[in-house]
Amino acid sequence: MIIKGKVHKFNDDINTDDIIAAKYLVSTDAQELGKHCMETINPDFSQAVSPGDIIVAGNNFGCGSSREHAPLAIKGCGISAVIAKSFAAIFFRNAINIGLPFLESADVDKINNGDIVEIDLSTGLINNMTQNKQFKTQAFPEFLQQIVECGGLINYIKKQAVK
Repeated sequence: MIIKGKVHKFNDDINTDDIIAAKYLVSTDAQELGKHCMETINPDFSQAVSPGDIIVAGNNFGCGSSREHAPLAIKGCGISAVIAKSFAAIFFRNAINIGLPFLESADVDKINNGDIVEIDLSTGLINNMTQNKQFKTQAFPEFLQQIVECGGLINYIKKQAVK
């Protein structure tokens, strides 16, 4: 699975309240949540995102509460993947549940805001097309790629039940 998009860069410790403010938790609609994604950090973020764009961040991305709203908001605003130095464990699980791919990479400091990046989930290759540089990280496991392709864990389970 190949993902290509423009980078939106963030620092360390982006918590779930940064991703989607608590006042919007009355909704579980991904598109509605996406309109408010990252607005406490950058009020214009959701308007700057084009479908397929990628978030790149530092350490501990998605820390804070266990709400599934955070990855829903990210996916709902059009972000196709997140690359970070590290993720909070609960964000890991919630991202998989809703079909949002993520990769850990120590090389995020070498990727700039606005760069065009192509990710090959099956090989773990991150190609920074703007800088003509490549970085290698762990491949996204096949079964997780299948969950992403199905749009999340529930859809994946439904598809498996039909087989």
